[in-house]
Formats: sequence, structure tokens, C-alpha cells
Amino acid sequence: MKASILNIGDELLIGQVANSNAARTAQLLTAVGIEVVHVDVCGDDADAIADAMSKGIERGDILLMTGGLGPTKDDITKHVLCHFFDSELYENAEALANVKRIFAARGYELTEVNRKQAWVPRCCTMINNNEGTAPCMWFEREGKVVVAMPGVPFEMENLMQTEVVPRLCKRFHTGCIVTKNILVQGIGESFLSDLIEPWEVALPESLSLAYLPDAGMVKLRLTAKGDNRDTLQQQIATQVTYLYSIAGQYIVGEDADNLPELVARQFRKQGKTLAIAESCTGGSISAGLTALAGASEYIRGGVVAYSNEVKQSVLGVHGETLSTHGAVSEATVRQMAEGIRQRLQSDYAVASSGIAGPGGGSAEKPVGTVWISLATPSQTYARLLHLRGQRKQIIAHTCNAIYAWLVRQIQKDCIGQ
Repeated sequence: MKASILNIGDELLIGQVANSNAARTAQLLTAVGIEVVHVDVCGDDADAIADAMSKGIERGDILLMTGGLGPTKDDITKHVLCHFFDSELYENAEALANVKRIFAARGYELTEVNRKQAWVPRCCTMINNNEGTAPCMWFEREGKVVVAMPGVPFEMENLMQTEVVPRLCKRFHTGCIVTKNILVQGIGESFLSDLIEPWEVALPESLSLAYLPDAGMVKLRLTAKGDNRDTLQQQIATQVTYLYSIAGQYIVGEDADNLPELVARQFRKQGKTLAIAESCTGGSISAGLTALAGASEYIRGGVVAYSNEVKQSVLGVHGETLSTHGAVSEATVRQMAEGIRQRLQSDYAVASSGIAGPGGGSAEKPVGTVWISLATPSQTYARLLHLRGQRKQIIAHTCNAIYAWLVRQIQKDCIGQ
């Protein structure tokens, strides 16, 4: 079963809003065995939307659309749908009741403009949107299904999970698609490719491999397609076992989209706590971890110590250390990690201090010179990174290096207990 995704909105074309809907829609479809064959983006233009719809329907059995369902004049998707399916708008009583419910709950007066949210094409099956006023609309023609959903990400995701995906599974025989993520850090993408090439070439035809590089890490995604989920999962498990025998020293973990998820999983599993002292990363280490729900279970807190005065007064870095070795040094970053660990009484602590650029470098310490430290209950470690790229890349690379180090260290410590 094949599907196309069409995301509508001028804000997507000009980069004002990131198109997160495409990724999330594709994830939810893939999870139930529906293959996404194309993703398209177009602005709020009637001809462009109609053309994209025609092409999307030609490519597969399902077209999922988001955006352009609001009550303002620039939201024209419903009018395009009416023209496309030779229908007309009418006020749907159930949709109107939903709009009234939401406005009453928010204490707002229902205006005539907002009442138009309840108008839908007469030929569609209206699906109420419990999280918002724009309803979801389901169309069928010649065995093909077109679904139009609101562009607000959390509204779209709720509709996909509770209504659209279950209806698609009931309407079509979806088969199975099983995916497996393996997170690798400490080796570049090209070197990794060379290392695992014999394994990759020998993969069964039912399995495919994708390389998804990020700053200082690579996510390998194995995808299996077939009719029996248990068989596909066993095929993937066999291949992952073989992969460990080749590249195990670089594998940080599995079944996660990013390294912060692995950090959170390990710390919560082991019941350990973490404190964070940051200089050059400016809070990015903490932000990556606290973006995940449940971070309060293991993160004690953090400090962004940009100035030497804060490094001394808050983290306890010695003035002599700073004057002798400088802020970007092994001695300083060690004392940052030890200081935050002691002050916040955590099991583990990490620290970063470096030159992210674009200025501030020297012949002795060029841009990309970064020291990171990890303090454990028994020992403090430090590592020197020589990084390349723009400021954002250097910061992201530093964060990923620290995340991977944390996962490996806590695993090592727990095995040794």
C-alpha cells in the first residue's frame, strides 16, 4: 500500500515554519506498513494545490494532506477540495457543535468567521477534531483515499493516531514495515560505510539500510518489508547481532531517534542522577535532555558558566587554574564537572569548555578546540575534541560526544558493579 503526503502553506515554502508534519505523518504510516512514496509541499495557491493533489493520487492509493483549513481568506484548501471532487460546502451540524464546544471551553464568543470552520464539502466524511476547530475530511474516489487534516502539528498527530491510521488499516491491507535504529558515534559516515560494506552488501532483499548522519554521529536505520511482523523482526535481530560483531565499539544504542533518548533511558533505568556545567555549549546539553518528558527524574540541574567569574564563584574552579591554564583547558573543565557534581549532589556530572567560533581562536587553541569532562562517583575524566564546522555544528558535535560518553560510561559502571 502506497501513500503520498502533501503539506500546504506559504509559511512552509519560505522556511518560516519547519515542516514537522511530513516526518510525523510518514512515521505513523510506516509503523502500520503503509509505504510513503512521495512528500510534496506547496503554497496557498489553488492551482498548485490541485496539481499536487492530482500527482499525489496518481502515485499511490492514499493522499494525506495538511494545512489550509483555517477560517481566514488565505486558507483555501476546502474550496480546492470542493472543485476537485465536484462538490459544494455546507454547514455540518456535528462539526458546528464541536466548534461551539471549543469556543465555550475557552470563554470566547463564536464569530461568523469562526463558524465557517464547520463548513465542509458535502461529498466528504467529516471527522471531528477534538483538539481544534478545523475538522478532518475523508474522501474516496475510484478506490483511492484522500484525507485533509489541519496543519497544527498536535492536532494532526492526534487525528492520525486516533482516527486516520485506524481507518486506513481497516480500509486497506497494509502489510508490515518494521524499522530498527542503531545509533553510532565515534566514526565518520564514510569510514563506517567502508567498515560495514561486506555486511551491507549481504543484506537480504527484504531489508534495506539508510545512513542518517548528524553532528558527530550516524543513525543507521534498518527497514524490513513483508507480511509477517515476527519474521521481519527476527531478520532484523539477526542482522543487528552480526553488525555488533563488526562495529560494536562504535554502537551507542538502539531503538532511539537520538542520543539524548539513550541518555534518558540509561539514567532512569539505573536510577542515577546527572548535573551539567556548560560554557561553550551555552545550555545546549541541558536543552537536548530536558526536551524529553521525564527529565526531572534524573537531572539535578545545570549551570551555564560563560564568564570566569561564574566558573569560580558558582562551580568552584580555582582562580590559579584559570590564570595558568585558561578557561579552555583540561584542568578547568575537570574542576567544572567536579564542582557541579559536588554542589548539586549528583551521581554523574558533565562539563564543556571550548571555542565554538567564529572568533576567539588562536594558533595554540583554534576554533573547534573543545574540552569535555565527565565526573563519576569514583573518577573524573577529560577529553580534548578538535572539531570543524560552523558554530552550530561545533556545539551540536560537542553535545553528541558528551551524550554518547555518558551512555557508555554508565553502562560500563553498572556492568562493573
